[in-house]
Parts: sequence; structure tokens; C-alpha cells
Amino acid sequence: MSRFTPAEIAFLESQRLGRLATVGESGELHVVPVRFHYDPARDGIDVTGRFLGKSKKYRDVQEDDRVAFVVDGVSAAGGPAGVEVRGSATAVRTGGDQITPGADPEYIRIRPTRIVSWGIDTEPHRPHSRKV
Repeated sequence: MSRFTPAEIAFLESQRLGRLATVGESGELHVVPVRFHYDPARDGIDVTGRFLGKSKKYRDVQEDDRVAFVVDGVSAAGGPAGVEVRGSATAVRTGGDQITPGADPEYIRIRPTRIVSWGIDTEPHRPHSRKV
């Protein structure tokens, strides 16, 4: 059984960009837009991209695995909708180019420990938050 609801998975699969926050060596937060893919086999999020293997975000998760990831947009009804994932990340050395053609082989795998969604299974002003 997935940690995500079916509606959250459908929302994630309908989106192209998310925002990944990592913790740098100095403790400063770093947030950037990224391409991603929901991985049903591992029930997590894979972050891919060009030059990802040489990026700050890739180096950051090798030093501190804590991350936050947000995908937001507009629901079919026109209101705000989104999914926030908090968890731990792993810098993976191969396979990113198979997830996203043209991407680097390196990618970041996110394992959720908390999921918050709004405007998907709930009204936008009533988020659905849970530890997983």
C-alpha cells in the first residue's frame, strides 16, 4: 500500500516541476526547481536533471540527507493544490538518464517520512498531514 493517496499520486504524475530544499554544509537551506518522477516501485520521488551530478543539491544530500520537496499547482476546481514531502534523500550514481531521457545518470531518491497535501483530497485551507 502506498504512503500517498491515489489522488496525490495522480496529482504528482500530472505535474512536471517541483521544488527541492536541501541543507548545505554551512547549515543554510537551498531550494531550487527540479524535474521529478513518482516511483511506484519504491513509493518515493526521484529527482533528475541535466548536470545534476555536479549540482549543489546533489552534493548537499551526500552530506545531510534531510530534504523537503513541494509540488504545487491549481486543482480542477481552480483552487490551490499541492503535495509537500519531508524525508531523507540518497544521491544515486546511475539510472537517472533512464528515468528522464537526456538527464544525467546521477539522481536523488527521496523517501518520505511526512506527507502534507492540500486541495487534492481536502479543501485547500484544510491540509491533510501525516507521518508515514
